[in-house]
Amino acid sequence: MSPKPELTEEQKQEIREAFDLFDADGTGAIDVKELKVAMRALDFEPKKEEIKKMIMMTQKMPEKDTKEEILKAFKLFDDEKVGKISFKDLKCVAKELGENLTDKELQEMIDEADQDGNGEVSKQEFLLIMKKTSLY
Repeated sequence: MSPKPELTEEQKQEIREAFDLFDADGTGAIDVKELKVAMRALDFEPKKEEIKKMIMMTQKMPEKDTKEEILKAFKLFDDEKVGKISFKDLKCVAKELGENLTDKELQEMIDEADQDGNGEVSKQEFLLIMKKTSLY
């Protein structure tokens, strides 16, 4: 069995941008009306029944699994197992992944996610930033 093809970061960004275009009200979800607009923009003329089926399919997709996956990722960053991601943790993970990020870029990432200004990212802040970036 061949491995699943992975999306490139560029492809993921294009998908996020397309999603944001159709998420007219900015809720992070596409409702029935927005789905119809998106389908028509892609030259599909879905029948009401087809749209209902699509919505039923998405409602069956468990959000819990996604949240669990995000929390697993959080644990990988939280090297000291203290429930927070520090600058040092982020720097180590970036290095391990071969990401060539400057200290300034890493600090900007922390600052973007850090809601309470304590210089670290809690589980809740991590979930929020993942939701904000449409990764959860």
